[in-house]
Amino acid sequence: MNGAQDLGGAMGFGPVRPEKEEPVFHAPWEERTLALTLAAGALGEWSIDEGRYARESLHPALYLNASYYEIWLRALERLLREKALLDAKELESGRALSPATKTRRTKLSADDARRLMANGTPYRREPSAPARFAVGSRVRAKVINPQGHTRLPRYARGKEGTVERVHGAHVFPDASARGKNEPVWLYTVAFPARELWGEGADPTLTVSIEAFEPYLEPAAPKS
Repeated sequence: MNGAQDLGGAMGFGPVRPEKEEPVFHAPWEERTLALTLAAGALGEWSIDEGRYARESLHPALYLNASYYEIWLRALERLLREKALLDAKELESGRALSPATKTRRTKLSADDARRLMANGTPYRREPSAPARFAVGSRVRAKVINPQGHTRLPRYARGKEGTVERVHGAHVFPDASARGKNEPVWLYTVAFPARELWGEGADPTLTVSIEAFEPYLEPAAPKS
């Protein structure tokens, strides 16, 4: 979607300044927020893409002024309310006020968490159609302004690049965020820096992004 979270390549936000010797967590509540998000997600009531969409949907004033894990916490609160797993009074009181809602999967044990984190979640799927593009294909990222979730960054829309790699078919995040499971082909596409940011960009640099097939169309032939 178009929103405050799509900062890649956006002007006016200043340089990225990595924190020297940054700790994994700055405070205990951040560690707890990550654990709660993973445990709640494992209940099976939403996909990883629905979780991302919940974070993206936060008001820009909140998103741009919140810390990383505050964004996660706010999104988790939204998901839990939307899925009727808790209500506003329970959030305010910090405790359950009614019997737990039955979920698709049971609670996540510590051993299950270790196994799931180590194994990851497979998103590769059997394709429903042949790949439209091959390595070396010249493609153009479509100009889209979706209301829902998308993994196509704004800075690449309308730009031309070259397919570097074909990854096979995977779950399409834009559909997954709406609760649908659609397999589509996934590619790595390389864009020259000057194609993305103009003549002032370093001509020796390229930017590669993972782009799903619905984001791409054949580039116009060069005259």
